[in-house]
Amino acid sequence: MARTTSIPKMISGKVDPWQKPTLRQILQRGEKFAVAVELVTSRGVIAERSGQRVLDLARSLSSHPEIDAMSITDNPGGNAMLGADVLGTDLISRGQEVIIHLACKDWNRNAIQSRGWELASAGFHNVLALSGDCPVSGFEGQASGVFDIDSVGLLKMFDDMNKGLKYPSRISDKMLTMKRTNFFLGTVVNNYKRYEREVMPQYFKLAKKLESGAGFVINQLGYDSRKLDELQRYMALKEMDVPVLANVYILSGRAAQFFHDGGFPGCFVNDTLFDLSQKHARSPDKGKSFFFEFAAKQVAIAKGLGFAGVYLGGHLNADEFARVLEIEKQFSADDWKTFARQIQYGHTDEFHYFEQDRKTSLTSNQVNRYYLASKTADGQKQARQQISLDYKLNRLVHNQVFKKGTKGFNAGRRISLKILDSSVGMQKIAHRMEHALKILSFDCRDCGDCSLPDIAYLCPESQCAKNQRNGPCGGTRKGKCEVGEKDCIWARAYDRLKAYGEEEQMLDRPVVYKNGALQGTSAWTNTFLERDHHSKNS
Repeated sequence: MARTTSIPKMISGKVDPWQKPTLRQILQRGEKFAVAVELVTSRGVIAERSGQRVLDLARSLSSHPEIDAMSITDNPGGNAMLGADVLGTDLISRGQEVIIHLACKDWNRNAIQSRGWELASAGFHNVLALSGDCPVSGFEGQASGVFDIDSVGLLKMFDDMNKGLKYPSRISDKMLTMKRTNFFLGTVVNNYKRYEREVMPQYFKLAKKLESGAGFVINQLGYDSRKLDELQRYMALKEMDVPVLANVYILSGRAAQFFHDGGFPGCFVNDTLFDLSQKHARSPDKGKSFFFEFAAKQVAIAKGLGFAGVYLGGHLNADEFARVLEIEKQFSADDWKTFARQIQYGHTDEFHYFEQDRKTSLTSNQVNRYYLASKTADGQKQARQQISLDYKLNRLVHNQVFKKGTKGFNAGRRISLKILDSSVGMQKIAHRMEHALKILSFDCRDCGDCSLPDIAYLCPESQCAKNQRNGPCGGTRKGKCEVGEKDCIWARAYDRLKAYGEEEQMLDRPVVYKNGALQGTSAWTNTFLERDHHSKNS
């Protein structure tokens, strides 16, 4: 059935989903404030009681005239759940717009590509590309994360599928082109971070995601209007002209506790908001009146700041989601400005890219003066005093030996060719010596397609739980990795690169895909003979 672009037809106070415009039309035209609702799938088959409850919720929401899309999760929190397309198939058969979450944690690139063809064939076009949360459970023990590629790699792959993938003919030397897919790709950004070294790489990665094909953005949930405003203002400054949905997660006492305790990677509730939430959660209605109004205020703020729409989440029924939207309608046009001053539950000593506007309590157009001072020659000189000697040595060695075109690189190429011409035993000895040195220096895992130069000489194989090679995930908390108490390697890389004025270019290169065929081979040889991903950058 073809969709209409006219005003939706009302049926007994509800709307026929087939009469609604598509999410792509809504966001690209900007004629309507979009509303998407996140649905968390259940465990077990759809016939389970929990599965039926989610299905009934989705069907009820799909007929609401203001709700434009259902967004269905992919094993959230690293737990096994029912596949998103099981629920989604029922919804698209009724004309409802669906966003399918697709995360990299459980699939390698071939499985993700196959999944893409499956989704496109089934009529799913809205895809939210995610790296995903590290698995925390599994059948007979915790599952291992895959992370063969990341969200940037996923976006690039699906964007190439939209353009028509090229593949070699089996009967000739010609390259053939597959039919184009029609994905409308979304991505996520999380700027609700405490430190500069967390926030700025998030912005750099956002730019990389947009360059790689993302057509809309959803920010991570948070409760700081100033940071929400900062995202819009930063994107405008950097000419990132794509629609953004503001994330509004409707809290409860239990959810506030979960986020406050760091139960969900990248999601943050500070002490003040936690105490306020627990106070209201003890009321007779368990705080529902407070939490619904609080969420409605966030919706109003998003409208006032010029966001393209909102992305609603939370453990609510259909009437409760509708109630939040109804409350928002009761506010006057300028109430959001007052709400924005009230809802600023950020981190202590939090980094902001822009100076605060004292009149609005939001952001001004003036970039943070201390940040600008740190980028001057004097600021960089001071920063370099804190940089470790091993990093300085690694920079020197790389620039003299591993940089293409240098005398060292040419010598390395000649040596590599001689090693390849030697006996198998000699090749093994040379490889083992190389690996032993790199284990001591970098905790090398012998992937053969080395990303040390990409991440300021920090190994993503051994030091990043998700092996992120195209920027950080959004799961850090106060600079620490979501898995274990260790500093995020991308935050460390930012500090190292900033001391040399190179931080803004940290992702200015082609998307990195690790070549699995090189596992267990000499990374030095692969670099000198231009077999690894660096050969694509030159």
